[in-house]
Amino acid sequence: MVSPRYPDTYWSFRHALKFISKKTSNPPLGLMTVAAMLPKEWEIKLADLNVRPLLDEEIIRADFVFISAMSVQADSVSEVIRRCKKLHAKIVAGGPLFTGDPDSYSDLDHLILNEAEITLPRFLADLDQNKPKPVYKTEDFANMQDSPAPDYSLINVSDYAQLNLQYSRGCPHDCEFCEITALLGHRVRVKTTDQILAELETIFNTGFRGSVFFVDDNFIGNHRKLKEDLLPAVSRWLGEHRYPFCFTTEASIDLADDQDLMKAMVRSGFEKVFVGIETPEVESLKECNKRLNVEHDLLESVHKIQSAGIEVTAGFIVGFDHDTSSIFQRQIDFIQKSGIITAMVGLLIAPSRTKLFQRLNNEGRILHTSNGNNTNFSMNFIPRMDKEKLMKGYTHIVTTIYSNKAYYQRLKGFLKNFKPGAKSYTRITMEKIRALFRSIYVIGILGKGRFYFWKLVIWSLIRKPKVFPMAITYSIYGYHFKKVYRIEA
Repeated sequence: MVSPRYPDTYWSFRHALKFISKKTSNPPLGLMTVAAMLPKEWEIKLADLNVRPLLDEEIIRADFVFISAMSVQADSVSEVIRRCKKLHAKIVAGGPLFTGDPDSYSDLDHLILNEAEITLPRFLADLDQNKPKPVYKTEDFANMQDSPAPDYSLINVSDYAQLNLQYSRGCPHDCEFCEITALLGHRVRVKTTDQILAELETIFNTGFRGSVFFVDDNFIGNHRKLKEDLLPAVSRWLGEHRYPFCFTTEASIDLADDQDLMKAMVRSGFEKVFVGIETPEVESLKECNKRLNVEHDLLESVHKIQSAGIEVTAGFIVGFDHDTSSIFQRQIDFIQKSGIITAMVGLLIAPSRTKLFQRLNNEGRILHTSNGNNTNFSMNFIPRMDKEKLMKGYTHIVTTIYSNKAYYQRLKGFLKNFKPGAKSYTRITMEKIRALFRSIYVIGILGKGRFYFWKLVIWSLIRKPKVFPMAITYSIYGYHFKKVYRIEA
């Protein structure tokens, strides 16, 4: 099983990981789940190319090479395929990249498309009869209760900054630029609470302690089940195990409307949530069918979630047809006022399975398929705004919000007012000590922003020592963001 390499992107945190001696952010949850569906007598080995190289002898020895990938991994996928073909290995491929663009990979031995809980058993049954087909696909969506616990025995948990699990699939919303509903549907499908508790127990037994990411595209798709069932059970489990984990996830902005849900999430160890803010421009939100955001005061909603003790990270987009030259400063102002430290600002891209791609293709504006990375200063369609003006404005946003002055100002403002709500695993480790000394050397001595770094460090130690670890962590994050956006660190 091969997990292709991710490029250096905003979410790779590659430059930050060096401070804590981790090789990559998250393990390949999809492949680990697929591994749990394979026959027990199979000998399975996983090569995460973000952790280690794939050896020729591993390819030669394998009966099959299973590859799963997202579109942002396409370059690495091509290299893996080339090597496998050269060594005459049979390739079985699945995941969002291949499901979204199967025609580009029609020369592979077997494509297991859509959700593996449905299509993989069909492949295995045919394989058992020595008559496997080239392509397996379905229009149906899987029952999440049929999804097995990921096989964590395939990885070394110490290689990863955090571990991950999945509670639900599907999203009730229909944003024009998002391909989640095309891949996973609108109906929110969930695992049982017993499944999640079993997965937490498995992670606990690996010896891992720290951050666990619920990878759901919208964790709060079913408020009632969360409040009445899952979250109370997770809260009890954490207490019984002395709070070994803290959690992060993704959610829509209407989380701010439900105080009970936010309180339940805090009690259940949720420290951080990613929200798709996208833009403060109402017409652009209407354009992309982000109706939920239109109905909310976005700044007030962010502050409500922060006030509940949950940190907000967020995505922002420029390049909508309704964007005008004022959008660049408006994005900057919103980000600074919101106190959102981890603000991923990207250019609009059109993934091939989205309604946006269909519309732009009908208008003759698509240039090529998207590589899935919207922070690499490129677009896959012709924007309404003059492209040079758009790129200049986009560059202005990221160089401003991640300049030392603006970033540390935003960070200090957030730390000054934020009161973390969740109990979390806070044991001092050698890993954290090394990160502290490396940050002092790399950022506090060699860095261009050392003045702001030391100003924040001294402030946090004197005025609010409880947030000192967060001050160091986000100083390291800032170093990574500068590298990604090509700003002198």
